[in-house]
Amino acid sequence: MKQYILPSIKLTLVLLIFCSVIYPLFIMALGKLTPGHGDGETISVNGKVVGYAIVGQKFTDDKYFRSRPSAVDYNAAGSAGSNKGPTNPEYLKTVQDRIDTFLVHNPGIDKKDIPAELVTASGSGEDPDLSPAAAKVQIKRISAIRHIDESRLNVLVDVHTDGPLLGLFGPSKVNVLKLNIALNEMK
Repeated sequence: MKQYILPSIKLTLVLLIFCSVIYPLFIMALGKLTPGHGDGETISVNGKVVGYAIVGQKFTDDKYFRSRPSAVDYNAAGSAGSNKGPTNPEYLKTVQDRIDTFLVHNPGIDKKDIPAELVTASGSGEDPDLSPAAAKVQIKRISAIRHIDESRLNVLVDVHTDGPLLGLFGPSKVNVLKLNIALNEMK
């Protein structure tokens, strides 16, 4: 029995030092190499921070692209999904209400043309991105309100579309905050 105790204690100490000191320092060093240097990438306009690139924002004015709905009302301190299943009556009512609201604000769009992400919340409730299709389905409304040609708005969405990571992983996406900032800067 004694022959197992000393190696077990040594292994425990080695793992404690590795997991509690070396690994966290390594991850912190990697974080310093990222945009925002490990503190999150802030987005500024005229020197004023207006948001974070990885946290969704709430846009309700019809002159802006709307974000994906949030189950926690875009409160990053309480990130969570709704935890309701796809057959839950309350969930189905919430989704139908979002569909109805979208159709009121986007006349001329058919229900079948609404991307699911515009009426369902993400797992975290903080998704800052939309698919290009979800952004483009809103162009008609924004064009009418801002009196900007739809083709210019299509180009704006295309310019702000990020492809899959390394060209392979994940879908193309559009950061809604960055897109709305660029929209405000259009003449």
